[in-house]
Amino acid sequence: MYGYHGRYLRVDLTRKTTEAIPLPEDVLRHYLGGVGLGTWLLLQHWPDNFPEDEWCLGNYRPPKATCRWPSTQLALHPRAPFVCAFSPLIGSPLTTSARCALVACSPLTGRLNDALCGSQWALTGKRTGFDALVFQGACAEPTVVLLDTDRLELLPAQRWWGLSGPETEAALQAELGSDWAFLVIGPAGEHLVRFATVSHARRHAGRGGLGAVLGAKHIKAIGVRGQRRVRFAQPQGLAEYARRLSQISLGPATAKYRELGTVSNLEVFARLGVLPQRNFHSGTAASPATSSESATVEVAPLVERLARQHLPVRQGCVACTIGCEHLYQSDEPVRLEYESLFALGPMCGVHDAEAVLQAAKLCDELGLDTISTGGTLAWAMACVEHGLLDAELHFGDAQALTTWIRRIACREGLGNLLAEGTRLAAAELGPAAERLALHVKGLELPGYDIRRLPHLALGLAVNARGADHNRSSAYDADFAPRSPDGATPRTWAAQVVACEDRAALFDSLILCKFLRHALSDWYAESAIMLQLITGWNITADELRATAQRIVDAKKRFNLRVGWTCAEDVLPEALWQQKQSDAAMGSGPVALLKPGKWDRAVFFQTREEYYRLRGWDERGRPFAVS
Repeated sequence: MYGYHGRYLRVDLTRKTTEAIPLPEDVLRHYLGGVGLGTWLLLQHWPDNFPEDEWCLGNYRPPKATCRWPSTQLALHPRAPFVCAFSPLIGSPLTTSARCALVACSPLTGRLNDALCGSQWALTGKRTGFDALVFQGACAEPTVVLLDTDRLELLPAQRWWGLSGPETEAALQAELGSDWAFLVIGPAGEHLVRFATVSHARRHAGRGGLGAVLGAKHIKAIGVRGQRRVRFAQPQGLAEYARRLSQISLGPATAKYRELGTVSNLEVFARLGVLPQRNFHSGTAASPATSSESATVEVAPLVERLARQHLPVRQGCVACTIGCEHLYQSDEPVRLEYESLFALGPMCGVHDAEAVLQAAKLCDELGLDTISTGGTLAWAMACVEHGLLDAELHFGDAQALTTWIRRIACREGLGNLLAEGTRLAAAELGPAAERLALHVKGLELPGYDIRRLPHLALGLAVNARGADHNRSSAYDADFAPRSPDGATPRTWAAQVVACEDRAALFDSLILCKFLRHALSDWYAESAIMLQLITGWNITADELRATAQRIVDAKKRFNLRVGWTCAEDVLPEALWQQKQSDAAMGSGPVALLKPGKWDRAVFFQTREEYYRLRGWDERGRPFAVS
């Protein structure tokens, strides 16, 4: 078998045993790797029951009160699987291919969660001789899991419990050797913050709380080391193709990311009127009479001050030629992306460059998803404004950011409530607080004002992970040239399906989505890559069907843990809020009308999306109807 090892490893942490399990070629061809293979494995290993007497294992005790979303609790049960899935492209010379997918049920949403991490860990992990690792059960005490090819060792980790992610990696490599690569959690994962991350070399599998899943299993780190390499079907042809792809990756389609980094989106989105601020309650295109005007003026200076005062240095992920990352100089370099800048800056009404930089750095060290951290803090600030919370937590208070980030990571005081994320925290406070909570399926909104981006609005509502722009990428349709005839619900839904399918293929191969505009026909190019790597006679049409199959698999998992179509909606606050005609802009606004959202058209478009997916009117694949 080319490109694959043809097996995965199941690790039972409770019994301290391992089992190597074959992966049939048809499964690999149907789900490829990464998110696709990880989702398939999650479905295979999701338990039919969760025994009450096993809650005593690991680092989590279920709350006494009944939760409205029970699968958010089951996500932290010892039997809940945690999957690390590789792809056939890992280890190849293809640019951006050194990435792995982590897949589990999210303790934040109670639905499928997959997160990607581009790093040396992916390369080293695949050299253990497996296409995926599946962890079940829980350790009785803090533990470092070590996998050296076929040999498993569980190392007591009490002395590293409490350390930040970077401190943990440094300590482990100093003790065990630099030939090990480690996935680690920080204090937020140890305290089971529902949006805690998993990281390697300061790169995070960020969204959905996978760090809490490992924390519940008492896993501080997963270390890998190995020497088993896969073979490729056509190594010479693959090398030639890789050179061409690298050249293309340095072309105009990725120039913006190389030269400016994603932080530059802050100014672009502000100019387009799609940059949310202050919990989405003031937008950058609001009328001059609104109080948000002064905050809008600060957006450009914020980016300028970051560049002038902190002198960014460009670098890239392992095995990447694009080099989109910009490290900003502070007491030590800080990696800053648009979403972190948005969430900890304008979303919280903060325009102090140094404060945002330090907040982002602290989130990275403690292991917190910056989008959910900023979204949860902004929700709490709105609750304080409305008299629903009594706390020193206010929009624009730059100095308070780091204080509250630490409180969340350690579940200290009110930080214990905020560590639950906006949906679960709002449910504790009541309906008024829930109306201020901006999430889909429990996942906080990213930095796009979807009141002006109708394709992305639908994409966030229906995708399996919740409010996540990376699994939908439907903003591509919103920013693309528009047909003079406008959009119908069916053409609108078709664009969302196409963007979501393409993202599913990217995340299963696994490649960086910044390549998506560099090649004209990504399905055809992907077929060539797989032919060169695996020797399969695979076609673009087969890969289109594969992408759809992967999206179906995600839905099947969500159905298994309780999903209903009532979840495929947008935050109530965004239906209710009004904007000026100027803020609404122009374009394919069948969903949007000046002053309010048109619910009827939204639900009609959602029905078209279900129909195009081949699902029934309640959004269920027919085979499970």
